[in-house]
Amino acid sequence: MPGSRRGDAMPAQTLLKDLIDEPLVRELGARVAALQPDFDAEAFSAAVLARLHELELKQRYACITEQLRLALPLPYPAALEILVGILDCADERFSRINNAEFRLGSIPLFVERYGLEHPRESLDAIALITRHTSCEFAIRPFLLRYPQQTLARLSAWARHENEHVRRLVSEGSRPRLPWAAQLKPFIEDPAPTLALLELLKDDPSLYVRRSVANHLNDIGKDHPQLLLRRMQGWSDGAPRGRQWLIRHALRTLVKRGDARALAILGYAAADVALSALELRPNPLRFGGELSFSFQLRNRGAEQQNLMVDFVMHFRKANGRTSPKVFKLKTLLLPAGASVSVFKRMAIRPISTRRYYPGRQRLEIQVNGQIVGGADFELVMD
Repeated sequence: MPGSRRGDAMPAQTLLKDLIDEPLVRELGARVAALQPDFDAEAFSAAVLARLHELELKQRYACITEQLRLALPLPYPAALEILVGILDCADERFSRINNAEFRLGSIPLFVERYGLEHPRESLDAIALITRHTSCEFAIRPFLLRYPQQTLARLSAWARHENEHVRRLVSEGSRPRLPWAAQLKPFIEDPAPTLALLELLKDDPSLYVRRSVANHLNDIGKDHPQLLLRRMQGWSDGAPRGRQWLIRHALRTLVKRGDARALAILGYAAADVALSALELRPNPLRFGGELSFSFQLRNRGAEQQNLMVDFVMHFRKANGRTSPKVFKLKTLLLPAGASVSVFKRMAIRPISTRRYYPGRQRLEIQVNGQIVGGADFELVMD
């Protein structure tokens, strides 16, 4: 699935696969025929539409890609030039396709599947295609097959005027990009991609900086000390945009309570007292809301900068529990002062977690340290 990007909006209650529909297929056929008169747009559309309704999202992209290749039996560079041409809105021959980010995934897939033997032409095309629909998946085979050539392109693109091209530099080279094959050489040695991120750390676009932060967070999963050293260096005199990037890049280490990561963000070991922790209702019926409240008191002689999280220890099928950290709030608490905190959390069916009945536990974490907790019983129908 193409990555999310700024500016595209999906209609409410619409499945992504439903955006890959008959009007899109026919429009693609008509656009190709406008540039390649002997292209049989009707035969292309009929071949795709014969199967489209029974396919899921990625299969729909693949079906369109395969039929484009069959209907354009030209040398790959010539076929690619036509597909890039149908995106060109400069002379107003073609308008921009609505929801292009989600609907045009078959075009970068064309490059990924058929272009690996033509790196120069494919990379040229990627720089144009990614302005319409992300090529973060398509570029990865080129990073593995032609690392130096592709890294050189990415380095040049880091200075590109178009934010989608600059974002591709970071997103396409993410070692652990979700839903994509891992870039194992860069997991083992992230130095080449770190050099790219250096060029983007103060990018004017939050869209780009968010990708840089996600990339850094990936690196921290395998090389936490490397990430900490780099973020410490970046924090000196950091402008506001980079400060946000550093916080987002360190989020996994912060959730783990890493003292050095917290220190980079300005949080020292907390000297606080937790009291009046209450969980309601208890027991909790599945599908309801768990409410909890507590008080924190600054026991120190100076104001403290506090990052307050809560940790849910959810029961698993084997009876053990697995912790997940949730953000709660940050605050400055004066010496001797107290603060009351209240939170509700829905315990309902979600796609990313399965709940099991029995005793669960909630804990309060302040500046990476657990300061107290309480159990509650989850009852399933």
